[in-house]
Amino acid sequence: MATPVQPSTETAAAAFVRDLDAALPAGRVVDDPEVARSLSRDQAAGAPVGRPAAVVRARSTEEVRRVVEICVRHRVPVVARGAGTGLSGGANAIDGCVVLSLAAMSQIVSIDPLERLAVVQPGVVNDDLRAAVAEYGLWYPPDPASSPWSTLGGNVATNAGGLCCVKYGVTREYVLELEVVTGTAEVVRVGRRTAKGAAGYDLVGLLVGSEGTLGIVTEITVRLRTLPSAPITVAGFFPSLVTAGTAVRAIGAAGITPSALELMDRFCLRAVDEWKQMGLTAAGEVLLLARVDDPEPTGSALAEAIVEHFRASGAAWAERSTDAQEADALFSARRLAYPALERLGPVITEDVCVPREHVPEMLARIEALAVEHGVQIANIAHAGDGNLHPLIIGPGGDDADLWLRIEAAFDGILDAALALGGTITGEHGVGLLKRRGLEHELSPAVMGLHRSIKAALDPHAILNPGKIFQ
Repeated sequence: MATPVQPSTETAAAAFVRDLDAALPAGRVVDDPEVARSLSRDQAAGAPVGRPAAVVRARSTEEVRRVVEICVRHRVPVVARGAGTGLSGGANAIDGCVVLSLAAMSQIVSIDPLERLAVVQPGVVNDDLRAAVAEYGLWYPPDPASSPWSTLGGNVATNAGGLCCVKYGVTREYVLELEVVTGTAEVVRVGRRTAKGAAGYDLVGLLVGSEGTLGIVTEITVRLRTLPSAPITVAGFFPSLVTAGTAVRAIGAAGITPSALELMDRFCLRAVDEWKQMGLTAAGEVLLLARVDDPEPTGSALAEAIVEHFRASGAAWAERSTDAQEADALFSARRLAYPALERLGPVITEDVCVPREHVPEMLARIEALAVEHGVQIANIAHAGDGNLHPLIIGPGGDDADLWLRIEAAFDGILDAALALGGTITGEHGVGLLKRRGLEHELSPAVMGLHRSIKAALDPHAILNPGKIFQ
């Protein structure tokens, strides 16, 4: 694979920035160093961050194309970013690169109620799209916990999932068509908007989840669904992670597919309580939250069945909620877990996914790794599809020994997931933090296939180099 040639002297770097300034409207190239620094990283604690040669805030596909064209000419890497809510370092700058912010490309281009699709720019915030299509009785299902802030471009880059994806699937299943600027500065469209299509390879599926390494997405066409029925919430408190995991396995074995099945452990419950005083820790060690959105009478029957599975699996308390505000508050607490833990120190976020039958065992192994390495690991999870998010709490200062133990626990969690037939990332992406894990998950032959695809679509190796692959 070609290696990008970065500006090697101040003169070359200055010439490169002059070319950017000349090709773009005034104000697109950021000259405030503090703003540039804030746009040079995502939310991944512990991931390295480089110093960019320039930061650009693009407002159109043509401006993105010009940036890539100039980067090709100067052999300068380009790192695209949205809201910076990623948790793997995938949007972090490398030395001498251009950070290309797409956040200002935030227009909902069109909504088509007949075809049930929407066309958006990459800077559209997930929840803003949901609100817009709801006016037509439609719904965009993928809902990462960061949906109030994360953008569709970033969601596409990492194939984001979320709370309701246990039933409705992840981002890849909703992307129909993409407009993309390639690594050779061409603007292309891939995919289709028709209900069926079998012409050529699935390039949309290839680009979704590629973390900006194969092309820069400038427009997205997504599939929509009709709004589901009003949900019914079931809550259960369990004495341990393993008993909660047993309930998850039992629900799956019974053939029940809730629209959400979420887990929070005692560390998360305590962190939310200390921040928001919600009284969660008084009820138990681990909270499972389930939602069903099937029409009646099926919805009520499924809710009651989930209550019984919770109780049979060892829940100290389990009930169907009859108060919509209370139910919404519980799910709000789930979304607050990550920022609540961030108040305690840097959070190193895992994102492993295992078969549902192994959820209890995986949770037990995470607890054992915390003890073995002397680190604090909190757990939240999209438990219904086996997507676990162990959250390792880092030190407030520079504790080199603790960081080494955190790294060992992090790698141990990846190895445990792979040993149980799982994957190193369900929805956050590989980025910088999981490149070693990727080499353990994929065989050398398969890694070679990936590198061949990268070389074909990015022949100058300028698109987010150093991410995913070494």
